[in-house]
Amino acid sequence: MLKRCIMIFPKFENVKIIDGIRDKYDPLAKNVRPHITLVFPFKSDIETGDLKKHISSVVSEIKPFEVILQGITPVKSFGNYLFLGIQKGNDKIIKLHEKLYTGILEVHYPEWLKCGNFLPHMTVGCLDDNEIFKIATNDTKNIDNCFKTVVNEVSVEIIDENQDSIIELKIPLKITE
Repeated sequence: MLKRCIMIFPKFENVKIIDGIRDKYDPLAKNVRPHITLVFPFKSDIETGDLKKHISSVVSEIKPFEVILQGITPVKSFGNYLFLGIQKGNDKIIKLHEKLYTGILEVHYPEWLKCGNFLPHMTVGCLDDNEIFKIATNDTKNIDNCFKTVVNEVSVEIIDENQDSIIELKIPLKITE
């Protein structure tokens, strides 16, 4: 059984700013590149070919789109997180998220998401200690850089026993004519 996650790996010219924040405040910074999660980690025996077919079908009508991230928000509803917010492209990410959780992935829709709305974001911090979380919140509150990219593919990662990300698939969005 594999543990997988489906995500977008944005490519930003100014990614070093995000990397610096994550190096300080995100324990997974060394395991996985900055990303926007579309399908949260799930364990399954789905064959790679079947997963590729499902995702390819979902993204076949979605054209590449621009995403702009800006503003770090502290979130405490289910832990101490720092989220980099999505200012543009939010609706497309939600659409991708919803469509991916159909068919063979429908059974993997998390229970905790059934109680609320999916909030697209990039996690830049996750802290267990409340005092360090307060420091991190204060440290990042004035970071207002704008991060722009064009999303043109969706990736599937395998999460190994060390929490390292191994890219299994990269599936391009619809090629524009």
